[in-house]
Amino acid sequence: MSIRARIAEDREDDRRVSERTAVRLDATMRELGSTGTEARVLNISDRGFMAVTGSRFEVGARVWLMIPGRTRANAVVKWTAGDKIGAEFAELQTVAELTRLSNG
Repeated sequence: MSIRARIAEDREDDRRVSERTAVRLDATMRELGSTGTEARVLNISDRGFMAVTGSRFEVGARVWLMIPGRTRANAVVKWTAGDKIGAEFAELQTVAELTRLSNG
């Protein structure tokens, strides 16, 4: 068994400087202009998130992350590996607001 991963070619200093918080958030994700799909956010920071989803997203795709009880957040997919994706938020998010909604 092999895992294929795609990673964006964004080499600006490693942007993964924000502390990640492990969560289990049920969410909906959708690429701009398409219908939503279920996702589970596994970790999150003020700059981005990692999620598991049954749908395929291409590196570079713009997506909406919708977590029940809060407004949606726009992000860009930075990497994919099997059923996992990593995305960077278009605007900084408040992790405390997101993690209090953890349905863990």
